Amino acid sequence: MRQGIHPAYGPVVFRDRAADYAFLTRSTMTSEKTVEWEDGNTYPVVDVEISNVSHPFYTGTARVLDTAGRVERFERRYGKQG
Repeated sequence: MRQGIHPAYGPVVFRDRAADYAFLTRSTMTSEKTVEWEDGNTYPVVDVEISNVSHPFYTGTARVLDTAGRVERFERRYGKQG
């Protein structure tokens, strides 16, 4: 890799405020805010709106759309052609 063209890559805490969940990983994202982590070190913290803990797909609370009902309603409204 060429030197001096890549952003700094280091430990960052991502915090999901909605689920009160945080995890430490490595990223090129930075933040002025910091947080003291469980290991006693201070890391930059990035607040996110949603994570795997609060996303409906991962939590199993996702709603399934009734596609069959929509197709039948469309056919009734506009008539089945073909």
